[in-house]
Amino acid sequence: MVEERDGDGPTVINQPAGHLEDNESLLAAVRREVMEETGWAFDPQGLVGVYKWRLPDKGLTYVRYCFWGAGSQRYERPPDSEILRTLWLTGSEILDRPQRHRSPMVAHCLRDYLAGRRFELELINEIN
Repeated sequence: MVEERDGDGPTVINQPAGHLEDNESLLAAVRREVMEETGWAFDPQGLVGVYKWRLPDKGLTYVRYCFWGAGSQRYERPPDSEILRTLWLTGSEILDRPQRHRSPMVAHCLRDYLAGRRFELELINEIN
């Protein structure tokens, strides 16, 4: 997990997350975002789920692809400027703090992971 600022708002807890760069594959994006936000190399091995959350008052919709995989060597590089620190928490430590979650997707992703939801990466089809 990462601790980050929610704009000018409070400090929140989130999974490493971000945006696709132009011409970037989804798997390349997840590797890059985890590296940029935590300093860890991440090897996605499967998908936990795909989540959509809409903020009607702001006219925004977010889509999250939640991956599971293995982390390896930590690199000495500073995290993104929005990231305050990397947090290592148990599932219950995360779920017991819903008021600190960046969005409801944090708990949904974690609950699905803890329930054993696992899908093959072959579900992802990128058509260029």
